[in-house]
This record gives sequence, C-alpha cells and structure tokens, in this order.
Amino acid sequence: MGEPVGAGSLSAGAVGAGSLGAGAASLAAGAVVVEVEPANAAAIFGDRVGLAREYVAWLVGAGVEWGLIGPREADRVWSRHVLNCAVLAPLLPPDALVVDVGSGAGLPGIPLAIARPDCAVTLVEPLERRVRFLDEVTTALGLGNCRVVRGRADEVVSLCGGADVVTSRAVAPLARLAGWSVPLTKVGGEVLAIKGSSAAQEVDRDRAAVARLGLVELSVVTVGSELLDPPTSVIRGLVQPVGGRRSARRSR
Repeated sequence: MGEPVGAGSLSAGAVGAGSLGAGAASLAAGAVVVEVEPANAAAIFGDRVGLAREYVAWLVGAGVEWGLIGPREADRVWSRHVLNCAVLAPLLPPDALVVDVGSGAGLPGIPLAIARPDCAVTLVEPLERRVRFLDEVTTALGLGNCRVVRGRADEVVSLCGGADVVTSRAVAPLARLAGWSVPLTKVGGEVLAIKGSSAAQEVDRDRAAVARLGLVELSVVTVGSELLDPPTSVIRGLVQPVGGRRSARRSR
C-alpha cells in the first residue's frame, strides 16, 4: 500500500536542496503514489534510517522527474529498490573500499553508504544527468563516505581500482559485467552483482568466460530472507590474479 504525494508536497525542502530538488515540484499532473515505509527499514538502517527516508524522497521526487526511475516505481521504492540493495550491507567487510558500477540513481551504492558508514563507496556513472543527481543527493544527505566519479568503468580504473568489493545492479549480463568489474577489484576482493531470477542461469552460462578474466568461485547467494519478500539474489565471485595483476588497496 502506498500514499499519494501531490506535486506540491514534493518541494525542494522535502526532497533536498539544489536545482534537482526544486525541479521535483513540477512532477505530474496527478499524484505519485509512494510506498509506505516498511517496518523493517529501521532494522536494516538502524539510527541512519532518516537518511534512507531522505534518499527515498529524492528518488520519488527528482528521480522520477529526471527519468532515473519510472513513476510506477514509487509505489515499491522501499521494497524493490532501497531495501533490496541495503540488505547487501552484511556482505561488505569492515572498512571496505566499494565501487558501484553503473550506479544510475545510486543503487545499490547509496543504500550501502547509508547502512555502512565505515565503508568508502564510489559511485561510477557515465551519464551527466545521473552524475548531477548523484552529486546533489550525496551532498544533501551529507554522505562523507560516498563520492561520485563520472565515466565508464573501463575509463576509471586508475581512479577507482583496487576496490575490496565492486557492486552492481541489473547493469549487464555477467560476462560483460565481469569485464568491467574485475579490473576495478583488488586481487582477493569480491564482485557482488544483484540479479533477478536469471542469476543461476547466468552463472552456469558464463562461468568459464569470467574465469578467464579472473572471476572465480561463483555462487548465487540470497540475502534479506528474514526481511524481504522476495529476498535479494546476488552473484558473488572472488577475483584472482590473471596476467600479472597484483593485489592493491587505495588509500581512503
């Protein structure tokens, strides 16, 4: 069940400061129906759930206005998008350097940065409009552990390489995704790719191809089973040395 939000209530103050937030007030000839915050949001985000609420306001305001999510997604913005991503947080090691490839509207990177303030999260996104959104959201939320880098994944290895974990959500088929993710990951790091019902089939189909790139020990893990219905499916893989790659960790 959701609650209608009229265009007038999605003001710059409700969504956040900045030009994108102000633009949210022009939403729609009708109301946007926004999913009521689930009770388990507080269990996932703890005392930072207020930041998650602010992020949801950005998504259903400026995010819809700028076409980063569809207006119909507002009615499931918590369960399908924000919480669906945030339940990955326990998979991140302490103080991890995380790179989110093809971040789009900030999923899963921003929910992870909120849920895991000990981790440093880099949002990688090539499109200017999305980068502008990400810059304004992370500034408005005061996410000091989150930065935005504009570029394709293969263009930013020198800036973002050596990550402990590289994440993504519905970016590309596994074989192509591995080609972008593995070079950004340190040897011994992990790739975590949120996938839908095709996760197991992708692993079976692309296992040999991604192993040649250095992504091994593939598995499909389910996270959030006790909190979400359906839970989140994640392809998880370990990065091993290939062709002289060596373990490296950037300074925070």
